[in-house]
Amino acid sequence: MALSTSNTKPFSLTSLSSSNRQYWSIAQDPALASSFLQNADNYRNKDDNTSCFGVQHAKKYLEVCRNVLRNVVAEEEEDPFEGLSMIDTVQRLNIDYHFQEEIEAILRRQYVRYITHGEYGHHDELHVVALRFRLLRQQGYYVTPDVFNKFKDEEGKFNKDLSEDIEGLMALYEASQLNIEGEDVLDEAGKFCEQLLNAWEKDRDNINHAGVVGNTLGHPYHKSLASFMAKEFFDNSQGSSGWLNDFLQLAKMDFNMEIAQISKWWGDLGLAKELKFARNQPLKWYICSMVCLVDPDLSDERVELTKPISLIYIIDDIFDVHGTLEELTLFTEAINKWDFGTLDQLPEYMKICFKALYDITEEISQKIYQKHGSNPLDSLRKTWASLCNAFLVEAQWFALGQSPKSKDYLENAIVSSGVHVVLVHSFFLLGQRITEETEDLVENMPGIISSPATILRLWDDLGSAMDESQDGRDGSYIEYYMKEHQDCSIKDAREKVVNMISDAWKRLNKECLSPNPFPATFTKASLNIARMVPLLYNYDENHGLPSLEEHVKSVLYESASM
Repeated sequence: MALSTSNTKPFSLTSLSSSNRQYWSIAQDPALASSFLQNADNYRNKDDNTSCFGVQHAKKYLEVCRNVLRNVVAEEEEDPFEGLSMIDTVQRLNIDYHFQEEIEAILRRQYVRYITHGEYGHHDELHVVALRFRLLRQQGYYVTPDVFNKFKDEEGKFNKDLSEDIEGLMALYEASQLNIEGEDVLDEAGKFCEQLLNAWEKDRDNINHAGVVGNTLGHPYHKSLASFMAKEFFDNSQGSSGWLNDFLQLAKMDFNMEIAQISKWWGDLGLAKELKFARNQPLKWYICSMVCLVDPDLSDERVELTKPISLIYIIDDIFDVHGTLEELTLFTEAINKWDFGTLDQLPEYMKICFKALYDITEEISQKIYQKHGSNPLDSLRKTWASLCNAFLVEAQWFALGQSPKSKDYLENAIVSSGVHVVLVHSFFLLGQRITEETEDLVENMPGIISSPATILRLWDDLGSAMDESQDGRDGSYIEYYMKEHQDCSIKDAREKVVNMISDAWKRLNKECLSPNPFPATFTKASLNIARMVPLLYNYDENHGLPSLEEHVKSVLYESASM
């Protein structure tokens, strides 16, 4: 696809257009929404005996699966690969939240063995070493990539004999996605595996095997959303026996039970009734909260997080479409002061929007206070102020015909992406309090937030996803960078952005290693926003998102119909 370097709407949580049905047809698909809600209501209102049977059946499989993992924990001399394989399976099926204690016990023992003996045990197979490396790093344990040097030849390059070890190459490619700055061996491993796997995939007639390899290359676990990829893993594993079949059955039941937990949010939002111009796309907004907070027991938190996400979209429309610069300046001032008194000169829709923002923020703060004992109102207000300040800067650039430096553009665009607002709300909804260690979460932009925001913003600047309804009010990093560097080609500019995205992933990977001041659920929310980006970026020629829509239908619709 050709890249336009002008009038490109930078990607944010708001960049999917409301004016063109092709952009997000699923969000306005009444048949899908009706089926989704009907199935959810049917499941929730099932006959008590039937419902009770389903719960008991699910508990049975849960206990069977938990005992399988507990047996691995109890065995002193277990086959290390079996435990790792089980952990990989439950994570890919998106049911790992059931087994956090067992997973931690298995990986903790693996890590202790590593630091004690300096090796991963007696297994020298590449796929075992790579899988263990990936799982330990995902858990926050730092393990050195030097373990992969044993797979190099005398010249310091990865051994060509590995070309036929497809399972090992896939595992090593997956492991390379957790690299941090300065780990050249993992950069080298990723390129080595990608080249060999691409060649292998093209030469194979077996569509299923080639599909697995292609899926690994296109959607490595660490940079993908398990909730969207679980069904494909489930389908590829059908017909399995033993403990894998038990895990598959549990995953199938989880798909069904999730619908009952998420149906409530739809009716609770209600904002579209008050703001007639607002995008009426709660299904789309809910997807963002579902991506951030994936554990099924966080249903209430997902409902609450959907509300500020909807407000980000609405306020973005005000700045990009509806407001004059003078009105936007007064509107931003009101949000900074959190004061209705400055709204007298503004149009009615701005007053309604401010009241909605004010009421919802107060309501969420009170719910957090009642549940967790601390009131985050001041912190939430500051995040909204920072977002609107960033929106206003972009509006001023456009109104005054200014072309900012690429560095200044990106620094502001990281804030205007809305990631900061989503993650700060997530932080408090998860029950966390601001301490000395975490207060910069609100006041500044720590790496755990700025990294996924950078990834999100730059991904779209590689494409040409202009929101036609907004008349190109925003530029892109590539546009401003090429204006600064007149001799730079579009190819070189794109390559620079690709490298910047890679560097942001390395920073995020490092932020997720222990120790860090943030809880695991919050770290996972940050990771999941970054993982969501490729799905939101994968536009077709009509600026549609067919890949994402298929995943959403798979998760929300097909699971409800099972």
